[in-house]
Amino acid sequence: MNEQNGAIPPDVLDVSVVAPVYNEVESIPHLLEAIELVLANSELSYEIILVDDGSTDGSGELLKEQAKIRSDLKAIILRRNYGQTAAMSAGFDHALGKNIVTLDADLQNDPADILMLLAKLDEGYDMVSGWRQKRQDKALTRLLPSKIANWIIRSITGVRIHDYGCSLKVYRAELVADMNLYGELHRFLPALAYIEGARITEMPVRHHARRFGSSKYGLSRTFRVMMDLLTIAFMKKFLTRPMHVFGLLGLGSMASGGAIGIYLTFVKLAFNEDIGNRPLLILAVLLLVTGVQLFCFGLLAELLMRTYHESQGRPIYRVREVITKM
Repeated sequence: MNEQNGAIPPDVLDVSVVAPVYNEVESIPHLLEAIELVLANSELSYEIILVDDGSTDGSGELLKEQAKIRSDLKAIILRRNYGQTAAMSAGFDHALGKNIVTLDADLQNDPADILMLLAKLDEGYDMVSGWRQKRQDKALTRLLPSKIANWIIRSITGVRIHDYGCSLKVYRAELVADMNLYGELHRFLPALAYIEGARITEMPVRHHARRFGSSKYGLSRTFRVMMDLLTIAFMKKFLTRPMHVFGLLGLGSMASGGAIGIYLTFVKLAFNEDIGNRPLLILAVLLLVTGVQLFCFGLLAELLMRTYHESQGRPIYRVREVITKM
């Protein structure tokens, strides 16, 4: 890699390409070549950020070697395997580009689509997500579960993206700076972007069959994904007002327990019936105690939310632009 291609100017770059890497030693040279072929021939200044997520096949060593001879490559070596979300977050934190592109390192995403997505972003969007209309994966183990998962995610989040699992996406850097990633949240980036008020669209992209190695995805991630999905659903509706959900549930539980208690008291006083051995009495007590706990959870969540925003100086709104008379 020579210095004449203008890959990394001293100022802010136009594009940062971020790709997590886990045991993809055979794919890395082809990935770097494909990205360079696309961006080096454009007028865009760029950098490539490959994050080794604790690979055991020599991927980290290869990245170190390539970073020493390529001016456009930044290799980030994590201490151990943290997962794709953490690797992607590390790439975001080290990116210098005004626009950030993410893709998988397994060559199934096509870097040739990057310029098309960037052009779409320039139409006024904050995020453009790839849509693998013709996926080159096994129907039973990959395509069917993916279709079901995408339908569930769309239904719960309300963000109408066809392909949440496609890693090929383009973001504005200021949008990425507003999103904190945890757990398996990388697959819910369109939903997180929506929470931040982003303008989102999608475009069909190419998808290739895996050439080297084996897939790192499996059904074992299902539980973690479902838990993160519930987190996203809660954040979308109640991030800045958790008392609205916990308080409502708490008041409903206390009201139900109170009503049952009043009924049992009436039965005891009016008919002198024994209520000590009735299941309804236990239910009334449980509902009252649960209601108080939920209400207290709501108050604590409100305090945590305020501490979160105030301690980090994060406003509860996002400004797209400010217009004044010059």
